[in-house]
Amino acid sequence: MLTVNHFLILGAILFCIGLYGALTKRNAIAVLMGIEIMLNAVNITMVAFSAFNQVKVTAPNVPDGRYSTFLTGQIFAIFIITVAAAEAAVALAMIIAIYRKRNTVDVGEIDMMKW
Repeated sequence: MLTVNHFLILGAILFCIGLYGALTKRNAIAVLMGIEIMLNAVNITMVAFSAFNQVKVTAPNVPDGRYSTFLTGQIFAIFIITVAAAEAAVALAMIIAIYRKRNTVDVGEIDMMKW
């Protein structure tokens, strides 16, 4: 049976893989992919906490034994996905603009703000 610990371990492993990719890669696209992996790891942990946080419903018109799940983790995950999509669009536009000017996407060679 899966518990919240399994999902937290998966999220931690994915976050570490994304952090490693974001810190060690020299290609701007690979750095962006590492950041996206880290955001997805956060989504997994939020949804896991939300799914395993159940409250017994004690309303008069609800039969006994029913449990309600809070949806805050899923809502935050949707917001994170939206922000990640916007961030990816802006970052890819910047990477394309830098590549057109300098003919490289190597992060080490993109060190000046001046074109």
